[in-house]
Amino acid sequence: MAEVKDELFGVVPHLLKMPSNQIWVDYDEDADVLYISFQKPQHADESEMEDNIVYHYRGKDLVGITVIGAKKYGVKDEASSGPGIGLA
Repeated sequence: MAEVKDELFGVVPHLLKMPSNQIWVDYDEDADVLYISFQKPQHADESEMEDNIVYHYRGKDLVGITVIGAKKYGVKDEASSGPGIGLA
């Protein structure tokens, strides 16, 4: 339980900096893709990709992020770290 709390507290400052008070998160384990939406529906009219991260915009507003190959971004190996709130 303490490890989950520590991981969660590590994410809180980042969540508070997001461009929206509401955040929707979906993870496709088979494709290893993380979808983060700041508006539902997004209705993005432009997207740009950088380092396997796709940023979705409506005008100048960031409305979503898609992370391709999400497990490689800071997720600990389940065998070595035990249960947690990561994607593994």
